[in-house]
This record gives sequence, structure tokens and C-alpha cells, in this order.
Amino acid sequence: MTRYFTNNFSVISLYKKPSIKSEIVTQMIYGESFSVSKKSKKWLKIKIKEDGYNGYIKKKKFSSFLKPTHKINVLKSKVYKFPNKRKKLNEISFGSKIKVLDNKSKFFKFAKGWIKKNDVKPIAYKEKNTFRKIFIFKNVKYKWGGKSFKGIDCSALIQLFLNFNNKFCPRDAKDQVKYFKKNIRLSNIKKNDIIYWKGHVALALSKKKLIHAYGPMKKTVIMGIKQAINRISNTANLKVIGIKRI
Repeated sequence: MTRYFTNNFSVISLYKKPSIKSEIVTQMIYGESFSVSKKSKKWLKIKIKEDGYNGYIKKKKFSSFLKPTHKINVLKSKVYKFPNKRKKLNEISFGSKIKVLDNKSKFFKFAKGWIKKNDVKPIAYKEKNTFRKIFIFKNVKYKWGGKSFKGIDCSALIQLFLNFNNKFCPRDAKDQVKYFKKNIRLSNIKKNDIIYWKGHVALALSKKKLIHAYGPMKKTVIMGIKQAINRISNTANLKVIGIKRI
């Protein structure tokens, strides 16, 4: 039987190789779980439970597997030492998962401290509109492999919101475009359709606008769909390879 551990740090980077000079391929946010396939003095080779992603993380004192009860519903939630706002210890990102141990007034207690009840939803909660809150990431900086308010990439932006709504989504754009089966023509595009290029992805906000974590602009931006398609074609020589409806 596979043994799982839970990430009890705000954000942990996964590297392609066991070196901090290696490429960051993805990150784990607080509450995500993983199994270990290989250990060395300073590194663990792991597989993330939620999406099957493999990589190397620095060896730290991780928690045994914790079944979460709630998830973070805001861009970043402050963690306090006490059930008041006097001493901030840390912040955890949207989609992070916690196990509530106690509650007092307007706060929940979990392993790392106290968090505002208004910042969380029960783990089974689903939005009617999967991407309703995607605007919270507007202007968050672009970071290759990033998955949090500290920095995010294009495919993580899509994955985070599907995961938040308890739906599986592969981590990388190349796998997402194969995983989602319903194809849409550009002329029929509507809100929440997902547009793919080779190595890039954006979400349609309407027939005319999209949002994406866009490397050349170093942040998450809202653009016109035609403007984005033309810009990516002109600057990167990439055409749209698929438009998917979930």
C-alpha cells in the first residue's frame, strides 16, 4: 500500500533533477499530498497524489497524510498565531487544503495556526461557475512552474480552479489539450472555454476576452482573444491547436 505524506509548507518547488539549479517543473501548495519513490541525503523523488506529477523536492520534515476538511477560497489567506489578527505567521495560497482541528469565533485552527473562517470553504464545495474567481490572479507575476499567489504559470492557472472544484486536471498544457475531449471552433467560443497553443493555454472570459498567465508580459493579464491569438502568432509563431469545453 502506497504511503502518502502531506505538504505542510506554504509552497514547495518540484525540480526536474535533484538540484536547485535544475528547472522548477511545478509546485505543491499547502495540503497537497505525495508519495516518495527515492531518497538521498538532501532530496526526495516524489509523485504528487493529486495529478501524478513526478519531481524532486528538498528533504524537509513533512507531515504524515492528513485528510483535509476545508480549502482556501481567497488568493492568499493569512495564518495567525492566535484566533485574532495580532500576530501573522504566514500566508497560504488559493486551493491549499487544511484539516480543521478547532474553531473559535471567526477563526478555524489547523496544524500551522489560526485562519479566518471567511477564507475557506468545505472540501466538498463546488462553484456553479468553475472559473468564477479566476480574476483574483490578475496581475499575479508569471513564474515558470509556479502555482500560487507568489507566481503562477498558464497551465497551473487552469489546473488550480478545476482542482478547487474537485475535478481532475493534468498539470501541463500538452497533457490538458489531450485530456479534454470536447472540441470547439473559434467562431463558437464562449465563457470558460479553454484555448491551447503548443506550450500555452488561456481561458475565455467571454466571446471576446481571455485571461492567461503570460510570460512575455511577466504577469496574469486579460486581453482580447483576437489580440492574443495575433500576438502569439507574430511573436512566437504559434497557432491555436485546440479549443476545449469542459
